[in-house]
Amino acid sequence: MRTYRELFRTQEFTPLFLLSAGHVGAQTVSGLALGTLIYSATGSPLLSALAMFGPSLAQVLGATTLLSAADRLPPRATLAGTSLLFGLGTAALAVPGPPVWASFAVLFLLGTVASPVGGVRYGLLNEILERDGYLLGRSVLNMCAGTAQIGGYALGGVLVTTLSPRGTLLAGAALHLATAVVARLGLGGRPPRATGRPSAAATWRTNALLLSSRARRAVYLALWIPNGLIVGCESLFVAYAPRYAGLLFACAACGMLAGDVTVGRLVPARWRGRLGVPLLLLLALPYPLLALRPALPLVAAAVAVASVGFAASLVLQERLMSLTPGELNGHALGLHTSGMLTMQGVGAALAGGVAQLTSVPAATAVMAALSVTVTLTLAPGLRREPAAGGDTPRPATAPRPGTPAP
Repeated sequence: MRTYRELFRTQEFTPLFLLSAGHVGAQTVSGLALGTLIYSATGSPLLSALAMFGPSLAQVLGATTLLSAADRLPPRATLAGTSLLFGLGTAALAVPGPPVWASFAVLFLLGTVASPVGGVRYGLLNEILERDGYLLGRSVLNMCAGTAQIGGYALGGVLVTTLSPRGTLLAGAALHLATAVVARLGLGGRPPRATGRPSAAATWRTNALLLSSRARRAVYLALWIPNGLIVGCESLFVAYAPRYAGLLFACAACGMLAGDVTVGRLVPARWRGRLGVPLLLLLALPYPLLALRPALPLVAAAVAVASVGFAASLVLQERLMSLTPGELNGHALGLHTSGMLTMQGVGAALAGGVAQLTSVPAATAVMAALSVTVTLTLAPGLRREPAAGGDTPRPATAPRPGTPAP
């Protein structure tokens, strides 16, 4: 599968595309509205930032307790049901009167529930598309997410001004409910990919199984850490250039879209496997330039070029799928998504702490240097082919880690 036309002709891909766009757009609109509402109520930049990005940290809890559900629940019912839950939770945030801590309790609940949803969605994508079409499909969903974020922030800003933060939250809730309808009517009824009841114990066992392979472990670390550290650089845009932070975020989104199109659509399959490490290095290398405080056009160009490196995630996900048995695809992708979002929250906190102790330009250089160091440390494991025996995927029905697989 090499063209977008073939991709959108594939049954169920268009509903999944609309579902993904609606979910990201609803979260973006709602996050901006809630951040504005919390800031107006408390005057605290920290609480406002946590209202927008804090739920990502709740992924840690979900990744250790709920991820086994990604392969053990029917995809259509799960995606429709969680969209309905997000819609009701977002509507609850718009109700006037409850204290701030109650809003954060709702956010924590939604963030925890969200942890297996990525695994369900991308595991379904792997079922819908042929094996050679996954990377193209995932690149389109990545581009969709970036575009939905840009549009969501723009629409959210207009709605907050013309309606109110609470009215904007209700608009986000309505968008979540619309995605529930799309999931219910547009997706086919598929059985779960794995048998058994979801549980925290099953989540721990499968996490341990996935991370027991050196090859998969290297891929996971490469998907999580460099990405999170560079998102930490991006989290400093507002402090680095308060008047032009929106422009820098837009340049980053454009670079990410360009990278996804190039790697997902134009690069031949025989070359893609070699691009993981170079793209991860590209993700970090332009950022030390910001420590020199160059002119704004040069900063914008550096940010755009660096963000092309986010396409490394496509290459690494393709490798992850080649190392993972089919019945664990959803769990494996959910672990990737939860770990990535968690590390992005950690990266933002770390970057803010370094900037507080030094300066914003120095912090971007420090975070970029850490990202390069991690990438070079992981590079040998990413280039090495999985060895026979210890690094071959084991089936999900293995009773416990360490039991010999057939």
